[in-house]
Amino acid sequence: MGIFGALTTAVGGLRANSYALENVSGNIANSQTTAFKRIDTSFLDLIPQTATTAQLAGGVTTQSRATNSVQGDVQTASVATFMAINGNGFFAVQKPGNFTDGTPVFDGVDRYTRRGDFQLDKSGYLVNGAGYYLQGVPIDPTTGNPSGSSPQVLRFQNDFLPAQQTTRIDYRANLASYPLTTKHDVSVPGSELIVPGSYSAGHNPLALGTPAAPYTDASRSGTTQNNKATPSVANTAATLLSGAAGTNSISTNFVAGDTITVNGQTLTFMASGTAVGPNQINVDDSIGTLLGKIDFLQGTSVASTIASGSITLHSGTANNLTISSSNTAAWAALGFTGTVTATRGGGGGVGTGQVVGNDNSTFLAESIAGGAVTTYDISGAPVNLQFRWAKVDSASLGAGHTDTWNLFYQVNPNATGTQVAWQNVNTNFTFSASGQMSPAIPSVELTNAVVNGVALGSPVINFGTGGVTQFADANGNVQVNQIQQDGFPAGQLQSVGVGTNGRIVGNYSNGRNLDLAEISVATFNGTNFLKRVNGGAFEVTDGSGQALYGKAGTIVGSSLEGSNTDIADEFTKLIVTQQAYSANTKVITTSNTMVQDLLNVLR
Repeated sequence: MGIFGALTTAVGGLRANSYALENVSGNIANSQTTAFKRIDTSFLDLIPQTATTAQLAGGVTTQSRATNSVQGDVQTASVATFMAINGNGFFAVQKPGNFTDGTPVFDGVDRYTRRGDFQLDKSGYLVNGAGYYLQGVPIDPTTGNPSGSSPQVLRFQNDFLPAQQTTRIDYRANLASYPLTTKHDVSVPGSELIVPGSYSAGHNPLALGTPAAPYTDASRSGTTQNNKATPSVANTAATLLSGAAGTNSISTNFVAGDTITVNGQTLTFMASGTAVGPNQINVDDSIGTLLGKIDFLQGTSVASTIASGSITLHSGTANNLTISSSNTAAWAALGFTGTVTATRGGGGGVGTGQVVGNDNSTFLAESIAGGAVTTYDISGAPVNLQFRWAKVDSASLGAGHTDTWNLFYQVNPNATGTQVAWQNVNTNFTFSASGQMSPAIPSVELTNAVVNGVALGSPVINFGTGGVTQFADANGNVQVNQIQQDGFPAGQLQSVGVGTNGRIVGNYSNGRNLDLAEISVATFNGTNFLKRVNGGAFEVTDGSGQALYGKAGTIVGSSLEGSNTDIADEFTKLIVTQQAYSANTKVITTSNTMVQDLLNVLR
């Protein structure tokens, strides 16, 4: 090539390093540009065709080397619609060709970008800082799945979200194995149970069709009491109702004129030897005689007893027992205070599954609260749905009995007379000794439920597997672990954000957060062969291949990807490029001197 070849090669070197300097300059200029991908420079040697022994270093040319696959740092941002891709992929975007009446008309060309500073414009489009409009796939509000697979420009209108009627209630709770109802008495077996016989005639609250239960005896036991003997010992059936100190008599005497009232019938104490008939008793009769007269007036065939100083009274099956005495001190000497009651078990007619207004206070005393939830009718109006649980049978009563509960929901909080106040869901929930439902009941339907005059349709209460249990609870309450429903009132779109699952989430005025669209993220087999266009966007080329969906990185909301330019690295390149450029100028200077020397030979 000679001297003039050296000149030409040096000029090529200047041109190559100028090109590299231009790339370094652009990289530094865009070091703060969102998601900018730096351009590196590749130098290629140009070798002339010569013999092996005459090979030359040759000239040089340059090419750009893309870094599209090199990610910049992801940093948090305060704007909910900003997003970054952590990993491979590009946002699918389009750019308007023009605007008509302020509405963009898109050119239909898909472009791709890592620039995620998208914000809602006045028309409901998500537009980034370079003017590109985000694409995605709308979400079907019914199924929650993407409605299609082809990306389209996303637009979010400020429309109302229609109200949704409650159709499902998820319920999880533990029922105390021994419910502490208002009327319970731990000393009385079965007192924690609902008593159908205590309700108005024809209004048995047990599940619809439950056969009428036969009445069963109830009992009440007094405290242990001792007599006045020396030394004092426990009262027995032979202990007298009055007597002197040191005798086998109760600690405080009954006197003539005292009374004991048994279910409205009066038993009067008379002077010794003057009592006549079943309604009179001598003051010096024994406890055994007194118990016999009480049982006669009560009409029970189950005899009251005394053992170890404690008297046990029985209601029998004919009547409930209510008994008190005018002499409270002597009554206490028998082991009782105030009015003593014993309510028979069973009774009532066939189960109607309803509690009427007249029986509301009785029902509240025999059941425990089971939680409440706000549900919605077809128009989105809120309805407070309250639940109560009542235990209807207990395994502690012996053979033939199982722990069984009924669930009720409130129909009318202001019910009076024969108006329905509470409705039984008409399902018996039975539990094994392990506290699990046996058999399991996964769900029940509230058929044509009406609460406070508002129709709720037929929502389903879903218990799931083992959702309701019966374990011991010191408080004797229902411990509700979950109670939520799927209904909601109408609401207007307030704002949008980006979810962790790569979806656009709409926030509505009714408190609902719904997935509106799935962001389309494209990947390419030849990422670094994409063609750059203005605004940090890229277009497809033969080298890049077509866009592929489904294998991209993850989208991070409220974040932005920074430029992948490293200023320190660019400064190093700048120094090297400047030195190489200067060296090429030296070659030109030297070649020029040699040419001048050659010309001087001819002079």
